[in-house]
This record gives sequence, C-alpha cells and structure tokens, in this order.
Amino acid sequence: MAQERYEPGSEADFERLYRNTYHRILGTLIALLRDRDTAEDCAQETFERAYRNWRTWRPDAPVEAWLQRIAINVAISDRRHQRLRQAGEMIRRLGRPAPGPDASTLAERSDLIQAIKKLPTKQAAALVLRHYHGYTNREIASALGVPEQTVASRLAAARKQLQAVLGR
Repeated sequence: MAQERYEPGSEADFERLYRNTYHRILGTLIALLRDRDTAEDCAQETFERAYRNWRTWRPDAPVEAWLQRIAINVAISDRRHQRLRQAGEMIRRLGRPAPGPDASTLAERSDLIQAIKKLPTKQAAALVLRHYHGYTNREIASALGVPEQTVASRLAAARKQLQAVLGR
C-alpha cells in the first residue's frame, strides 16, 4: 500500500485524504452494515469525526488505518443503535406487508454475505479489512487498536464459523 504524506490540521490534506479514501471506507462500511444507505451515512459520520480530530492525528500510524478504526467504531455504534430501534420498529410495522426487494439488495444476498452477517462485528471487520481491502494483520491491528494476535484469533474464528456454515 502506497503511503501518502499528510499534515495534521491541513485543510488541503484532509480534502485529499477524503478523495483518496472515501470509496475504501465506504466499502468497509457496506460490508459491515450490509446496507448502502446506512453505510453512506456512517461514512459521512466517519469523516465528520475525523475532521473534528484532524489536528490531533499523529502521523506515527497510517492515516487510513486511523480512518478505518473510526469507521469501524461508527459501524459498531450504528449496529448497537439499530438493535435498540428494532423493537419499536417491529411494533410500528406489524400488519404491514413487506416491500418487494430491489435488484441491488438481491445482488448482495449471496451465501457468503449471509454468513458474514452472522459473524460478530469485530470478526467481520477483521475479515473485511483482510480479504476485501488486503490489509496485513499488522495494518489491521493498527486500524483496530488491538494486538496482532487478537487480529489473528478474530480471523481464525471468523474462518472457522464461515467454513461451518459454507463448507470448505
């Protein structure tokens, strides 16, 4: 991964960072949240949080790892809030017919996506960063703020669960 240089607090560098990383951050969030609209909202929240803290970012870690960590934390918070809203939402929807699926939703419903949906968020995040974005365990550890061994154990647990669901 080519490492671009960014100056903390620089408006121009933050704009360049946004342009260079938006699609990868959005890809991570789509994989974790499995809903493009929610992922776009979370991507916006990610960059808002990053902008608020841009002056305090330290260039001792890759800036994209920092953004990925923020994005994953936003996704975890969003999932938590979704669970809290589900009970009220279910009551509101009782008796309503479900809308028909749209084509983009059908395309995202592969066996693999269904299996990833069942993984714990932290395992899914490690799996997406490793196999979707191609990060090394060290880069993932930096992005998530955990030891490399934790990343390895999350990946192993995720693979084991996926193999159980999908077969070899």
